[in-house]
Amino acid sequence: MTGPGRLVARARDALERADWEAAKTLFWEALEEEETAEALEGLATAAFFLDEPALILDARERAYAGYRADGRGIDAARIAIALAWDYRTIRGEKAVADGWLARARRLLDDAGPAPERGWLALREASFALPENATLATERCAEAEALGRQLGDVDLEMTAMALGGLASVGQGEIAAGMARLDEATAAATAGEMRDPIAVGLSCCYLIFACERVRDLERAGQWCQRLAGMAAGWNIRALRAVCRAHYGTVLMLRGEWERAEVELTEAAAALAVRPGEAADALARLAELRRRQGRADEAEALIGRAEHHPLAVLCEASLALDRGDAAAAADGAARYLRLMGEARIERAPGLELLAEAHAVAGRGEESVAAARELDEIARTARTDPLLGAARHAAGASLAATGSFDGAREAFEDACELLGRSGLPFEAARARVGLALALGALGRVDVARRELGAACERLNVLGAASEARRASELDPGPVPVDGGLSARESEVLVLVAEGLTNRQIAERLTLSEHTVHRHVANILLKLDLSSRAAAAAYAARRGLAR
Repeated sequence: MTGPGRLVARARDALERADWEAAKTLFWEALEEEETAEALEGLATAAFFLDEPALILDARERAYAGYRADGRGIDAARIAIALAWDYRTIRGEKAVADGWLARARRLLDDAGPAPERGWLALREASFALPENATLATERCAEAEALGRQLGDVDLEMTAMALGGLASVGQGEIAAGMARLDEATAAATAGEMRDPIAVGLSCCYLIFACERVRDLERAGQWCQRLAGMAAGWNIRALRAVCRAHYGTVLMLRGEWERAEVELTEAAAALAVRPGEAADALARLAELRRRQGRADEAEALIGRAEHHPLAVLCEASLALDRGDAAAAADGAARYLRLMGEARIERAPGLELLAEAHAVAGRGEESVAAARELDEIARTARTDPLLGAARHAAGASLAATGSFDGAREAFEDACELLGRSGLPFEAARARVGLALALGALGRVDVARRELGAACERLNVLGAASEARRASELDPGPVPVDGGLSARESEVLVLVAEGLTNRQIAERLTLSEHTVHRHVANILLKLDLSSRAAAAAYAARRGLAR
């Protein structure tokens, strides 16, 4: 074996030991003697594990050119598939990534049953999610069958895991989680050898747990994967894992720990815009819950069009009382989700609440019903709790306060036992308003006080302040409403929209909007739902 050949062999041994620095040095030495596509590919692999984006792209593109010059189409296709991933995650350039996938596809047209065909199918599947779960499922099935045919456990199990994630996204929770469990068992038992394949398989399980809000399970796997990634010294994988773990901690109410995980993950992924956007959007949601709206907005600007950033921005709009903007943002998020049923859940929950606040009872009911269908399919307490919360908001918006009370009571129980303190406290606020509307003012005030206390303990002072302004007790004076304003208040309590009220009273929609604003101002109320509750307490609701 020649000098460069011996150096490449030693460098590959270093890769097997996860000694990325040694591998990088040896590949460089080999390239100084003779530039080969094999050495460039190895150098790119070492750079990937060391998280050196510029070197990854340069070495892989040169390796691709070298393999093409040597007429080695399958090897060139393998590099093209890797470059598609790099451009998607490092640069966030989807069009360039799609171009590399197309190039790999053409190079593999006549290749026969090569492993590269399976990895190409998995890249296509991962890029299709969550918008096109059908395509993702088909590609995963192709890759899994090919992996089994070739005896390639890494390919087979990674395909099984990604296919399981696609199934969970479509609402097939039991079947999807079973496939994810099997793949993760293979990964952690040592059957799989490729650290990237192992990492992806475990990550897909964490993603699925997070989406169905199985927090305990997700937390356990996040910690285990973080330890495994530390052993392999895979920096980017550790950062992605920490971002998802940070969300788990946030949902559990462990906000100080969540802040550490999310902040450090976002910093570690700063050189990878495609992956950093996800961490930034998750940190933005924590900032929103903490009441740090300006910081949340700044983070959203850096995350740009990431679906989680869109959802967070819509939630911020609702926090400001801009229900129309919140509904528009929630609808945009739902369009981005495409076929992914489980991922639609948070968007539907926000949409139902935004429509309720805006007095659009029918639209709120429709969103709550779709969420309920998803939750009943998933059959997990957190999603069932979210659905009952949305039902409570929609029922209150239509004046069905007794039904709203029952829905909010269910939500409090389900969310509380699921370990979601922020969500449970917000459901308790809704329960207080429903109780107040039913005339049970003393009980309502106790519930509201308990909710505010829990929000303050979490560190959600702004949310607690907004809740405290929703005192469900009676207003001692009539607020000085005009006859027309009193008439509009009655129709608001019936759940009519501004447009419907305008049609009923033969007024312009703008005039009705002004009347509603005056009613809220005069009665010192924060929302249409609060106005409807006030009308019910005063015996004005029909």
